[in-house]
Amino acid sequence: ANAQTAYIRNHKVMATLLAQGYGIPASVILAVAYVESGGGNGATAKVLNNHFGIEGENEFVNRRGHKSRYKQYDNELASYVDFCQVISCKKFYSKLKRKHDTHAWVKAISNAGYSEEPVIWEKRILSTIKANRL
Repeated sequence: ANAQTAYIRNHKVMATLLAQGYGIPASVILAVAYVESGGGNGATAKVLNNHFGIEGENEFVNRRGHKSRYKQYDNELASYVDFCQVISCKKFYSKLKRKHDTHAWVKAISNAGYSEEPVIWEKRILSTIKANRL
């Protein structure tokens, strides 16, 4: 829980500012980032600055010559902004914007195909929100 707390604390201001701008709860932004990036320790987060598992272009090729399917960002902030922009283009966004019903947000993001394992993903996001009292 300490690593989780540290990640959340280090990214809370950024998530809060984006939440104000986009109307997506900071708790949802932080929990998705934490889970998708392995608390910032996952290879995709470390190498590509991608904290949300968003697929797209990158210039990284590993030692075995394989390219990642994940999008590369110049910094963490760019990754966080892109996540908010992706979510703001979804059909459910206008109905949930500025509402703080985290369960509804997580369910809607999941239903929009965000994860390949929606049931497990939803549980992980919601338990991260609960454990950190977000």
